[in-house]
Amino acid sequence: MSPFKKLFGDRAFYKTALGVAVPIMIQNGITNFVGLLDNIMVGRVGTEQMSGIAIVNQLLLVFNLAVFGAVSGAGIFGAQFYGCGDTKGVRHTFRFKVYISAAIVAAGIGIFLVAGGDLILLYLHGEGNEEALAAALHYGRQYLAVMLFGLLPFAVESVYSSTLRECGETMVPMTAGVVAVFVNLFLNYLLIFGKFGCPRLGVVGAAIATVVSRYAQTAIVMIWTHTHSGRMPFIEGVYKSFAVPGDLTVKIITKGTPLMINEILWSAGMAALMQCYSVRGLDTVAALNISTTISNLFNVVFIAMGSAISIIVGQLLGAGKMEEAKDTNTKLTAFSVLSCVVMGGTLALIAPLFPMLYNTSEGVKALAAWFLRIAALCMPIAAFMHATYFTLRSGGKTIITFLFDSVFLWCVSTPAAIVLSRYTDMPVLPLYLSIQLLDLIKCALGFILVKKGVWLNNIVAGESKP
Repeated sequence: MSPFKKLFGDRAFYKTALGVAVPIMIQNGITNFVGLLDNIMVGRVGTEQMSGIAIVNQLLLVFNLAVFGAVSGAGIFGAQFYGCGDTKGVRHTFRFKVYISAAIVAAGIGIFLVAGGDLILLYLHGEGNEEALAAALHYGRQYLAVMLFGLLPFAVESVYSSTLRECGETMVPMTAGVVAVFVNLFLNYLLIFGKFGCPRLGVVGAAIATVVSRYAQTAIVMIWTHTHSGRMPFIEGVYKSFAVPGDLTVKIITKGTPLMINEILWSAGMAALMQCYSVRGLDTVAALNISTTISNLFNVVFIAMGSAISIIVGQLLGAGKMEEAKDTNTKLTAFSVLSCVVMGGTLALIAPLFPMLYNTSEGVKALAAWFLRIAALCMPIAAFMHATYFTLRSGGKTIITFLFDSVFLWCVSTPAAIVLSRYTDMPVLPLYLSIQLLDLIKCALGFILVKKGVWLNNIVAGESKP
């Protein structure tokens, strides 16, 4: 096979791949675009408000990815059960997701109620601007207090939407996400600025808008799923019994726990990196918030392609089509990386424009533009790394993904950031670039693991069908 045919598929291939990836891209793209508008609205209020929200959202990311890791661990089985036509298996994985997500919600609320303020304080540094730091802490606490009401609907929506995607239904989660972000945007406009007779609530208004939009999104996916049991037969009788077979529970825990721990440790590691960067001052926190919000809008391509790899390749593995899974994975990975070369180039060109929309200092704007240029440079690297991670995960190699992802982050990236931020005078931009380029090591490791084919496994073989 020629290198061209190995890396690139025909029209039918891309039609299938994009049929899975595009709805996810649209949902994530609209979500991140409205998140950008939301961020700009708060940024128009002031730097302290924006920084307080940015810190809380970094902390909430740990909770969000804990839920994501939990449902994804069971979802490895869900995709393969669906691929081999085992409806009962899909139903059992759904129930397991409900159990584990409920536990994470309870733990998350407890931790944030007890230690939320102390966690926010970890990110507030800088001598001579104590008033600004106190204001950021105040706004962060206000925002977090309301956002706690959104943890439950986030978890419920994740359980339903992830299962729908594993069963090939990507349009409904996309539609629900689109509705939610526009609800969020509309309420943000009303409540942040006090329009049309509504109270001017600032950061509290932003939090209320987010929470309401999450309930709207959850209602849509739940109602659709329960009214379309013909298309989603796993939902029939799903709550008549909460039993999950013991042997399957053991398998999901064995395969899924490393994945959930990985997501928790990875998000905690990202929070630790943010804390390291924050040592360089409150301007760094504000600039990173701006650049992260904008770059997330461009990252939807490789994020959606990672989900597509997980779903499409997982279904092929469940059906026992190993060679087709291997070929499909290679083409999807190449498509993701090349797409991000284009997206990264575009981001680099327009990097200085977005920060101008914020009501903040010129120093913060300039710093944000440089953070965006670094993110653009590293985007193809992130795409390849993301693709290899989801490839390994699709075959149930969760221990390897744990070592590949979180162990690397905590044993290499985070110690490097701690040393460079606390024991050197390196400016934040070269510091940030140095930490990002460490991911090249992960790319090399991922390439070797995928090339060896350690992920080519059918993990649901032998499970009984209804």
